[in-house]
Amino acid sequence: MRNTDLTITTPDGTPLAGTLSTPDDDGPHPAVLLLHAAGRLDRDGNAARTKQNLGPVLAEALARRGIATLRYDRRGVGASPGDWLSTGFADNRDDAVAALDALAARPDIRPGIGVLGHSEGALHAMSLGSRPGVAAVVLLAGFARTGEDALRWQAEAVARGLPAPLRPLVRLAIRRVIRLKASGPDVVRVAGKPVNARWTREMLGHDTRDDLARIRVPVLAVTGEKDVQVDPEDLRRIRDLVPGPAEVRQVPGLTHLLRLDPGRPSILSYPRQLRRPVDDELVETTTSWLARTLTTGGSRQG
Repeated sequence: MRNTDLTITTPDGTPLAGTLSTPDDDGPHPAVLLLHAAGRLDRDGNAARTKQNLGPVLAEALARRGIATLRYDRRGVGASPGDWLSTGFADNRDDAVAALDALAARPDIRPGIGVLGHSEGALHAMSLGSRPGVAAVVLLAGFARTGEDALRWQAEAVARGLPAPLRPLVRLAIRRVIRLKASGPDVVRVAGKPVNARWTREMLGHDTRDDLARIRVPVLAVTGEKDVQVDPEDLRRIRDLVPGPAEVRQVPGLTHLLRLDPGRPSILSYPRQLRRPVDDELVETTTSWLARTLTTGGSRQG
């Protein structure tokens, strides 16, 4: 696998630092744009205290199947300039569009690009799914409802996995976050910590069902049975909403971090989960589906 530095120029001129991973042969190659979960994440899906390492794992697996991958640092993260705390949900979507365009413009990349998103990245993948030049969409832990409804579901699921004395604190924190949907400054303090109010406000008001209803290329949606941040039942809604071919899979034992965990579903197990690798079967399922779809289904691109 070859790794090449690639700069993505956003609509407002911000240069995002990325990595294009390609197979060892000269190509042109089919390609996938990788979009990570919410937070201050770099191109590998890592934050200071949360090392998911999703980017390298998927890039290596896809390269073995002859597929290139583009991933990038978010604004204000890693080698990308900007202010992460004041970057909106819509900014992240527009940056994803710019990354898609940069990938499609390369002569070493074949027409018909796949978009793979995890968590917040899945929401942006839904938006990109109806754009010209997109041939396949993979949604890892994506929801089919408004952001506010998803956050309320998440609050209850997270609370159930905590000791009883902590549950009211989670519900109180979520109520405070939901109040941010009222107009106000881009950055506010909640419980003494700065919060990206602009991102929160835009995400709460976003309804993914509108985007899903416009996707006519093949979709693979995967959510873990033990996900406490996204309702696995939304897989059924995704299948029903997408007018194109849609395959959905609920994976037993899989969590939001894309690891298998034998214990009770809880965010308290996240540190332990992150000491293990991304689930091999998930990587196999995802990359084999993309290889089949981008090889045989490119003519159905939107």
